[in-house]
Amino acid sequence: MTALKAAARNKLAQGTFAFPEQRKEPLENAAHVRNAIARFNQVKDVSDAERDAAWKRIRAAAKKHGVEIAETSWRELGRKD
Repeated sequence: MTALKAAARNKLAQGTFAFPEQRKEPLENAAHVRNAIARFNQVKDVSDAERDAAWKRIRAAAKKHGVEIAETSWRELGRKD
C-alpha cells in the first residue's frame, strides 16, 4: 500500500478522508479505500452518524477507484453469516 508521509497527509483536502473531522482513513486511491474498509471498525471516538457518512464516502471512493464492496452497510463488516 502507498504510505502517506505526514506532510503529504496534511496537504490532503478534508473531504478526501472517510472521517474528515478526524482526518482518519484517506481515500486517495484503491489501496487506501481497501485499507479504510479493513480498518473501519478500528476507528475510535466517532458516532454512528459519522460512521454512516464515512461509509457513504468510502462507497463513493470505491466506485471511483474500481474497488468492489460486498457489504451494503458498515454494520455488515466482519459478520460471518
